[in-house]
Amino acid sequence: MLTREAIHRVLGPVDDEFAAELVATGAQEGELQEAWAWVSSDEALLKEQHPFPAGNVATLVEILQSWQETDEEA
Repeated sequence: MLTREAIHRVLGPVDDEFAAELVATGAQEGELQEAWAWVSSDEALLKEQHPFPAGNVATLVEILQSWQETDEEA
């Protein structure tokens, strides 16, 4: 299960509400790393023919994309 420390290692500092949303997915740190790779470089992963994520990783991708969009608007 994700911890605040694991989230910090992957994403850097985030607020408590966002961290709680990530923890609530029940995902593991490796799944967060994979999701963050998709969000930050999906074009490269598609070129390498990685299958689009499913399960927890897909859920995390949606959450991270929303977070990234909100962060860009701020």
